[in-house]
Amino acid sequence: MSSLYGRRGWNRYRVWRLVGRFLIYVVLIAGSLAMLAPVFWMVSSSLKANFAVFQYPPQWIPSPPQWNNYPDALNFLPFGVFFANTMFIAITTTIGAVASNTLVGYAFARLEAPGKRLLFYMALSTLMLPYVVILIPQYAIFNKLGWINTFAPLIVPTFFGNPFFIFLLRQFFMGIPRELEDAAALDGAGVITTIFRVILPISIPAIVTVIIFQIQFTWNDFLAPLVYLTHEQLFTVALGLQYFLGQNGGYWNWLMAVSTLMIIPLMIIFFFAQRLFIRGIVMSGSKG
Repeated sequence: MSSLYGRRGWNRYRVWRLVGRFLIYVVLIAGSLAMLAPVFWMVSSSLKANFAVFQYPPQWIPSPPQWNNYPDALNFLPFGVFFANTMFIAITTTIGAVASNTLVGYAFARLEAPGKRLLFYMALSTLMLPYVVILIPQYAIFNKLGWINTFAPLIVPTFFGNPFFIFLLRQFFMGIPRELEDAAALDGAGVITTIFRVILPISIPAIVTVIIFQIQFTWNDFLAPLVYLTHEQLFTVALGLQYFLGQNGGYWNWLMAVSTLMIIPLMIIFFFAQRLFIRGIVMSGSKG
């Protein structure tokens, strides 16, 4: 008799577990559809005639699709130049972010120095400063250096560290066993050799996380290019989209076409690096 009740209880538990899992999937799918609806509308609008973009009720699947919107939009302004500028800035700032934050994060995680903890807290405290607070002083400095209308104000600061990336890498490095560095020291490796031959190969998830964040920020950044760049040939994609809206704001289908092309590189990068990205976030933890 007891085994019969135990079997019924187990079956009831399995049923409720399946129901709970089904409800979780329903919520996740509904949330995903809600998040993807604007993206789908953007792609759909990029393939419509201009008069059909805002028609009600909306036509989600264009018939027929206007594929010529893409070449027409790209030819209206030099978006090829805008994409090239954005790619150049994204690559160089990523190199600067990885190089600088890796060294500083390792120093805070492993090296001993007087006042190290205080310096770390001071670096983190700068996260509370809004960018607009330091925008005017930075502009004055870059103007004195003659860097206005160049990519230097967008690139050079990334070679001096980012508090968020420093924190992220420090937390990850603190989770690496010290025995690996001790073994490298016994073999005669110095600090730089240890970083590049021991630490970095096992820190790929954290490095990829920094790369994804930096590329995403640079790709979507609008304020800094707006402040420092005024020549059309230097525009980034984000700035070019706003310029396109001002030059030809009536063609929303063209705007949606260029916007669709703008997000494709980020989607590709995240699609191939999402596992390492998730590992980098999870393994960074909160140690220390």
